[in-house]
Amino acid sequence: MSHGTTLILAATGKTGRRIAARLRPVWFEATAQGTIQLFTDPESIKVRRLRRDPRASLVVAAPVGEPERWLSAAGRTTVEPDGAHDLAARLAARYWDLDDPARADALAEVLAGDWVRLVIHPETVRRYTF
Repeated sequence: MSHGTTLILAATGKTGRRIAARLRPVWFEATAQGTIQLFTDPESIKVRRLRRDPRASLVVAAPVGEPERWLSAAGRTTVEPDGAHDLAARLAARYWDLDDPARADALAEVLAGDWVRLVIHPETVRRYTF
């Protein structure tokens, strides 16, 4: 997964369009240990669902205009109470120009929040490349 990848969340059909309209891109990090991590609000619906059923999947696709390729990972997910702020700071530096005062202020707002770290431990990984 390169720094230029974008998480794409989508579905098809009438139900898929309703679901896709509510989904948003997510910042993530692939670790040297082979896990994928992201941060989220500890009170979010996704955290409540993951506490009941820890299975999750993630699909990452190349940005529009690049040759089509994607990666899908699925596996058990843990909700970790620590490390979310450090992760958020690393990801902000990757995705934003923190020399821009507006982005630096936005990061300060993020870091003031309460977050947990989600860690996906992939059991299945599928790839498509040219």
